[in-house]
Amino acid sequence: MAAPMAERDNYLETEINSLTMAENNSESVSKDGEGTDYILQFVEKEIGCDLKALGKVSGMLEKLKAENKALEEQVMTASSSVPLRVSAAIETAEKSRSDLDSLLHRERVLSNTLQQHLQGAQSWADSLGQTLGQLDIIEKHQKYLQCLARIEELSDSIQQCLMTSSTWEAVGAIGTMANLDLSLQESGCSHLQAFLRETLHFWHKILKDRLAGDFEEVLTQLHWPFISPPTPSLSPPANTQELNSQLELLVSQLLALQTSDDLISEKESSSRLGLPQPSPLSLPIKIMMVPLSKRFRYHFTGNRQTNSLNKPEWYLTQALMWMGNNSNFMEEKIQPILDHSGANINAKVELCRGLLFLAQEKLALDASRLLYDDALFCHLVDEVLQFEKELRTTHQYPSTLPGALHILLEEAVFQKWLSVERKMALEKVDAMLSAEGAWSSQYRDITDMDELKAPDCAETFMTLLLVITDRYRSLPSPRAQLSFLALQRELVDDFRIRLTQVMKEESRNPLGIRYCAILNASNYISAVLTDWGDNVFFLQLQQAAVALGDEVLGPLGATETGRLASLEGSLFEELLGLLERLRGDMMGRLLDAVMRDVKEKTQTYIRDRWLSLPSQHDQATMSLSSSACPMMLCLRDHLLQLQQLLCLPLFQMFWQGLAERLDLFLYQDLILYNHFNEGGAAQLQFDMMRNLFPLFGHYCKRPENFFKHVKEACILLTLNVGPALLLRDLLRQAEEDTAVLEGQQPSPEAALNEMGVFRLTPYDVSILLGLRASWPEQ
Repeated sequence: MAAPMAERDNYLETEINSLTMAENNSESVSKDGEGTDYILQFVEKEIGCDLKALGKVSGMLEKLKAENKALEEQVMTASSSVPLRVSAAIETAEKSRSDLDSLLHRERVLSNTLQQHLQGAQSWADSLGQTLGQLDIIEKHQKYLQCLARIEELSDSIQQCLMTSSTWEAVGAIGTMANLDLSLQESGCSHLQAFLRETLHFWHKILKDRLAGDFEEVLTQLHWPFISPPTPSLSPPANTQELNSQLELLVSQLLALQTSDDLISEKESSSRLGLPQPSPLSLPIKIMMVPLSKRFRYHFTGNRQTNSLNKPEWYLTQALMWMGNNSNFMEEKIQPILDHSGANINAKVELCRGLLFLAQEKLALDASRLLYDDALFCHLVDEVLQFEKELRTTHQYPSTLPGALHILLEEAVFQKWLSVERKMALEKVDAMLSAEGAWSSQYRDITDMDELKAPDCAETFMTLLLVITDRYRSLPSPRAQLSFLALQRELVDDFRIRLTQVMKEESRNPLGIRYCAILNASNYISAVLTDWGDNVFFLQLQQAAVALGDEVLGPLGATETGRLASLEGSLFEELLGLLERLRGDMMGRLLDAVMRDVKEKTQTYIRDRWLSLPSQHDQATMSLSSSACPMMLCLRDHLLQLQQLLCLPLFQMFWQGLAERLDLFLYQDLILYNHFNEGGAAQLQFDMMRNLFPLFGHYCKRPENFFKHVKEACILLTLNVGPALLLRDLLRQAEEDTAVLEGQQPSPEAALNEMGVFRLTPYDVSILLGLRASWPEQ
């Protein structure tokens, strides 16, 4: 058996070597170790440990040899085909180059031929260009003559229509002529345009005058205009239906002449009035305005007694009356005709526009003559504001159209208005501060209305600012509104300075009525300005101020501009800061005065015999220390007095500040200054808990929270001996950093918190425990 096994092993080794060589030739393995590993893995995978499967080796070897031969043939075939492909590519490239050279040669020949042809044809082109230029000139002349012929044709047509009373045909011809005028506006034919415009003006005037005459006759029969309110007793004309038909026909024909009327009418410039260019009145309304315009100019120009500079309300009221008297006629008679004609015109608004323009002309003239008379100028402004208000509300004049306020925005008039407002406001401030009841509240006897306890001068001042706001609120220009806002801020700052001056005079008696009134005034102004900062109108002005930059309110700075843009700040933020500073300074002076009085009344109480007072068990009942009575009475009187003099927010600020200062004073000057036996500590606790704290209990539910130093000191001074000893030992150990750090005992802070001590530090507690006189070793 040994011989066959040895023979089989030799055979297996031979086969493995053959497989290794075949694999090396086919895959070209770079490293021998890796190739051998691959062969071993391959044999292990195909044969495994089954010796009976060794017979497959020869078949596998033949298969691999066949694959190796096929691969060698493929490599040889690819190697032999490469030179053939390269040579074919070279031949193709050479052929392409030859074709390209041929094309370039043909292009040069063609280019030379074309240049010669162009040079030969240039003379023909020049000759043809001259001919085309002449044709173009002839064509222009032809069109020019055609326009002239068209104008003559239309002119003859209009003349013929007027002679035969064919009004609608004449209107149509004039409309066509007006459209021709519009089409020639972009051309450079100035003489032709002038001729056309003169012809149009000639025929338009003739036809307009004829229609206007008939229109005015119909209006007269319909009792137009209504100078006084129409009365029901006025009987309608017998031929009302016929008049209405004529009215409709004439209005329609006049509307058809609107385009030509706009072209030939001299458009009156409104720049001197500070007005944007308005669209012209419709032709029927313009004719209807003639009698009203005559009456207006008759009464309010020239030497008439009704033309008075100190009575602008006369002509303004007259314009408003005419608007009201004639509005029904416009809505009932004219508006249906306009709607039927497809004209987008509001008859009532057109009437208001016509009368408003008369008032604007008169206002512009009067305003320039009143710039040097403050009283009359102020009266004019008041009347214009009232006129504008009634125009917008009663007569529903659209806000998109300019009104009478635009007259006041002309630069000279507007600057005069600002200066007069400033002057009048300062005069009123002087008067209100010097009035007898300036520092008393007019609602002092009405409890429900006197929450802020604002003195009369402060309330009158804010009313003055509110009136100024109402006056400029309706101005159509944000720039003008911001100018008035700057004036208001200037007035508020001036009033603050005046309050500061009066406060310094009254600082010798900070508990007086006037001093507290000044404090209430500053608080009232701050409250009103804070409310204004959230008002929609002032928020809109705030955005306008950000958009306009530094033009009106001066340099704002990047930070302030960002705050205004994000609505985090307000336009009154700087003033509120100054008023808050004034209020804080005055409150500090007031607290200092009260504390001086309290400290004076407390000296006997501080020097009381705290170390020798009898124990609580030796007394039948505890009572307030006699030495504390002056202090308690002083506090009670001041609290009651200032509760009557100060508004609620200021009084809350006062008593809380007083409690804070009194807490520190009693802690530092009374408690830390003395030593206490058991009876002294109990008496101090009784005086504080049962007498001092209840004085402030009228203003809050837990007054002891405002006396934390005193309350916690009383807790420690009245602590039983046992807990006090333990607390003292804990504090000493904490100072030595031994047991506490090792976690064997709670921290001093935790122990103090369990006793209700949160404000005082362990060091403060150690000092307070040292003030106790009742220790066992003592």
